[in-house]
Amino acid sequence: MLCSTGGVPAAEAAQSSAAPKPQVSPPADAAKAAAASRMQLYQQISATTGIPWFRFAAIDQYERTIAKKGAAAEENSRLTAIAVPPPIWSGPLNPNQQDTSPATIGFFGGLGLDGSGDGIADSSNDADVLYSLARHLLKYGINANDFSIGVWEYYHSGRASQRITQFAKLYEHFGRLDLSGNAFPLPLGTMYSYRSTWGTGRSWGGARIHEGTDLFAPHGLTVRSTCYGLVETKGWNRYGGWRIGIRDIDNRYHYYAHLTGYDKSVSRGDVVIPGQTIGWVGSSGYGNPGTQGKFPPHLHYGIYKDRGMTEWAFDPYPSLKQWEKQEYRALKNKRSK
Repeated sequence: MLCSTGGVPAAEAAQSSAAPKPQVSPPADAAKAAAASRMQLYQQISATTGIPWFRFAAIDQYERTIAKKGAAAEENSRLTAIAVPPPIWSGPLNPNQQDTSPATIGFFGGLGLDGSGDGIADSSNDADVLYSLARHLLKYGINANDFSIGVWEYYHSGRASQRITQFAKLYEHFGRLDLSGNAFPLPLGTMYSYRSTWGTGRSWGGARIHEGTDLFAPHGLTVRSTCYGLVETKGWNRYGGWRIGIRDIDNRYHYYAHLTGYDKSVSRGDVVIPGQTIGWVGSSGYGNPGTQGKFPPHLHYGIYKDRGMTEWAFDPYPSLKQWEKQEYRALKNKRSK
């Protein structure tokens, strides 16, 4: 059952001046209000169960990123996106897969519990869903490793466990739900050029298509993170050379390839923000570790979307143009003040 809480989110991490501030509009105001309501719910369940709010937020966000199109509209009366399948909620052998009785659900080994105090275990009630998940997670313990095990036991997916752990780390680090805002991957005002190269043919290593945009720039030019995220991969790839991959809160993987090197402060598992230096433009790749110069120096930038079972690439060119224009506009407004 829920109880009131005076808890507040963890203090926000200090923000770099390189991180652009999102502009507020009426739709953004509505999203901000919904996020505030979700945060209040996470904190209420956290006060009741002892599980930190950012772990509930991470599970909710993971479900939000893998939801099918139209699912959000169907569940628009709910704050969270967590959908527990009937066999798990009611129990796999329960003859009533829409059961809302905590007693019979418990008898059949279902997950569903009453978290709102109304005597009903309703899978469409956000408080009931979060409380039920919390009781499941608490069976495995309270620390971060226990949480990962509990998540795996619920989803039976290593990928789901990894993503939710990553999201929890981001929420814990920044102490807030809104992690929107992007930066162009190269410093504005420097020499670079790019155009849409999505889908063009590539032959080295076998026939394939180009899954990204090439930004041609001088060797050694700064490469910046485009998002708030977590460094997921770092090292050599025979195609991409020295590359780095960053996972953002929307379950998108940002891929930066052909670097000449990395910023020493950036390691696998680190949190980064938009505009933060992560490396430098180079011409590495197409061979064994250290291979350089088989093509002009450039940054290959790609974005991949994880939908739970599959991860697919999409054209980053429209996003790059948008971020470039937004940054130029922000700089212009700053200079006019």
